[in-house]
Amino acid sequence: MKALWRDHVVAEASDDELIRVDGAWYFPPSAVDHDLLVESPTPYTCSWRGEIQYYSLQADGVTEPDAAWCYPSMPQEAIDRIGLDARRYIAFSPAVTLA
Repeated sequence: MKALWRDHVVAEASDDELIRVDGAWYFPPSAVDHDLLVESPTPYTCSWRGEIQYYSLQADGVTEPDAAWCYPSMPQEAIDRIGLDARRYIAFSPAVTLA
């Protein structure tokens, strides 16, 4: 699967590398073009996955705020519930097309 934003491939991974949680596809960190991500100060904490780190996408002078997110320090209960250590896996907002 590819995550596309504007003319950029933001992430690309095989289906067996992806995780689906609560309707969102999460890409492993190694599959993401981190050069397009800029840390966002937007705060949020999920009740069971913990604190979220949002990222804005930025390229060609255009910014898409809070278009990606991950859980940098997921509690063990969340890891057990997902069945995989998904810390740092990155999901994308609808501004990013998945194909």
